[in-house]
Amino acid sequence: MRLTPTERDRLLLRSAAELARARRARGLRLNVPEATALIADTVCEAARDGKRLAEAIEEASSVLGPADVLPGVSDVVTEVHVEAVFDDGSRLAVVSSPIRGAVGLGEDAPGAVVPGPGAPQPEPTVHLHVRNTASVPVSVTSHFHFFEANPRLDFDRAAAYGMRLCVPAGSSVRFDPHGEGEVSLVPIGGDRIAIGFAGLVDGPLDAPGAKSLALERAAACGYLGAAQDGQTPGSPVTSASPVTSASPVTSASPVTSASPGTPATPAGQADANDRPEGTTA
Repeated sequence: MRLTPTERDRLLLRSAAELARARRARGLRLNVPEATALIADTVCEAARDGKRLAEAIEEASSVLGPADVLPGVSDVVTEVHVEAVFDDGSRLAVVSSPIRGAVGLGEDAPGAVVPGPGAPQPEPTVHLHVRNTASVPVSVTSHFHFFEANPRLDFDRAAAYGMRLCVPAGSSVRFDPHGEGEVSLVPIGGDRIAIGFAGLVDGPLDAPGAKSLALERAAACGYLGAAQDGQTPGSPVTSASPVTSASPVTSASPVTSASPGTPATPAGQADANDRPEGTTA
């Protein structure tokens, strides 16, 4: 015999309800699944008998009382939804307060939400004005290294180094397109190691020279608010360029190599065409 998914669900509900009826007949008090199945099955059987929706809900509301269920069940089973087939078609029956006359346990009920002591929130140490220059919204989550946030956000990157948003964990702050706002920041805790993010630090935040190097990387990548005095965003960084430290033109050799027929260059000088890319004369 082939059964539709709805018919299989109906048989499963019927089996659970019959189990609940048998246990109640033995004097046992029903738990949450048993009580729910018995109430829902009562609705379906009333609909099968040709009763109307209101009559089926009324019958299901009176099938169980406080003495029929375990303590706390009435606090959990506060409403039962079941789709039953009536004479005028399939209808959703909502049985509110299905265990008639039950007195709830309040804060002692299973699953009750009891307010507890809130986690202490740190006091913000930095307040920044942020402007979103992008044409799309930008959201920053609570524990993102704010220094490495979206490059189109314009704010004081140096002041945000090693900081995160002073908001509850898991939340975020949204900056609308071309919008502005104020944010409060707190220092990142723990071992203060920033791995990943935008890759501007990728290591200990408090290591010697880490902040200045991160600012130079951010400025070279065009991050707004990271350019230092006299430097434009996206310009080559010369103070920490690894090319100049190992450049062959700074070696102590008396004469640099030259092709045949080309005058040799005195020591300490280099032809303009031989300068490494990104350095200045």
